[in-house]
Amino acid sequence: MKLRFGTDGVRAEALTQLTPDFVRALGAAAARTLEGDTIIVGRDTRESGPELQRAFAEGAASEGVAIRDLGVVPTPAVAWICGADDLPGAMLSASHNPWQDNGIKLFSAGGKKLSDADQDVIQAQLDQAYEAGYPLVAVEPSVAPGSIDGYIDSVIASVDGRSFTGSTIVLDSANGSASTTAKQIFERLGATVISLADEPDGRNINNGVGSTHPEFLQAAVLEHDADAGFAFDGDADRIAAVGSDGEVIDGDRIIAMGALDRRDRNALAHNTVVITVMTNLGFRRAMADYDISVVETGVGDRYVLEALDAGGFSLGGEQSGHVIHRDLATTGDGVLTAVQLFDAVLRRGVDMGEWGSSVMTRFPQVLENVRMAEKLPNLKELLADAVAAEEAKLGNDGRVLIRESGTEPVVRVMVEAAELDEATASTQRLVDAVEALR
Repeated sequence: MKLRFGTDGVRAEALTQLTPDFVRALGAAAARTLEGDTIIVGRDTRESGPELQRAFAEGAASEGVAIRDLGVVPTPAVAWICGADDLPGAMLSASHNPWQDNGIKLFSAGGKKLSDADQDVIQAQLDQAYEAGYPLVAVEPSVAPGSIDGYIDSVIASVDGRSFTGSTIVLDSANGSASTTAKQIFERLGATVISLADEPDGRNINNGVGSTHPEFLQAAVLEHDADAGFAFDGDADRIAAVGSDGEVIDGDRIIAMGALDRRDRNALAHNTVVITVMTNLGFRRAMADYDISVVETGVGDRYVLEALDAGGFSLGGEQSGHVIHRDLATTGDGVLTAVQLFDAVLRRGVDMGEWGSSVMTRFPQVLENVRMAEKLPNLKELLADAVAAEEAKLGNDGRVLIRESGTEPVVRVMVEAAELDEATASTQRLVDAVEALR
C-alpha cells in the first residue's frame, strides 16, 4: 500500500490510487482510533465522493461505529459540527485539486485536525486494517434534513446582527462545497449576490474557477460593478478576495486586514497573529509598523491552529487563503473569512480594494519546485553555503526559504527581494544548486 498520510490526511487519484478498499480500511482505522460511537462525514462535489463516502462508512461500521452523513458540505461545516457535538469527523475532498482526485481529512472529537502523533496512530491502524481485512458491513448513507443549519447560523451570527444590505457581492463557489452555503449566508445578511460556479456536476469542481483561478471572479466584479467578490476552493476552507477595482487580495493581505481591524477593536488576542514561513516579508514589515507581534509556523493550517491554541491567539493563516478565526472556528473557513472581512470593510467605511492595496507592501516572491529522485535527509547542510551566499546578497531586504514537500520528492525554493529581477536571479542560482544534488 503506497498511500500514506501527509500533512493534511491523504489525497490521490480517486478510485485508482485512492480505492474503495483503501478507504474502507481508513474508515476502520478511524473508528478504532478516534473517540466516539459516531463519526460525522461530509464530502465535496466530486463524482467519486458518494462511492468513497460509502466505503468509509462501511469500514467504520465494521468496527461498530455509526456515520452521520452530512452530504455535500464545506470542510469547516464538518469541523464546526464536530466541535458543537464533541464528535470526530471526516471530510472527503481533494480541496483545490481537479475532479479526478479525492482525499480524506480527519478531525478529532471537538473539530480539530489531527496532530502528527495522532496521524501516526491512524497510519499504524490503517496498515493493520488493510493487511488483516475486516468484515464487510453494507451501509447506505442518508443525509438528515437541516444537518448544517447550526453551522450556517453561526457564520451569520458572527457579525453580531449587522447587515450587508445595500451591498453587491460576487461569490465564486468553484462548483464545490460552497455552493451549498455561501449564497444563502450572504443573502441572509442582506447582500445582493451574484453567484458564479454554483452548479456542480461532479467534474467541474475547480475547473477554471474558484480561489486558484480568480480571473473569473475579477471579470464578474468589474462587470457587475460590485462592492467585492470572494472565491472559494473546492471544499470552501480557503478564500481569495477581489476589490471593486478588480484586483486580487490574497491570503496575506486578508490576514493583515483582519489583524489590523481586530487590533483596533481590542479583539486580537495578545496583539499577535500566527503565520507560516511562506508569508510574504511585506506582511512581517507591516505588522511591525502596526505594532502587532508575529508567530511563525511550518506550512500547513493545522500547524497554524496548534500555534493559535498554544499561545491563546485569535487569528492566523496562510498566504494560500486558509484563514483561522480561532475564537469563531476550529479550522480555516473561506465563507466565514469572507463574512468577517466584508463586515470589517463596512464598519470601517472603506473600499475593500483600496484598503487591501494599502494595508501592506508586497515584496516580489519567486517560487520554483525542483523534482528530485529521492528525499535528501541532509538537504539543509548540503545547501548551507549556497543559501548563506544568497542571504548575504539580499541583506535585510530579502529572504530565502528552501523546504522539502511533505508528500512528494520535491524541493521548493522561494526567494523574496525588493526587486523582482533580483528575486528571480537568486532563485535560479539556488535551483541550480539543488539540481546539482540530483
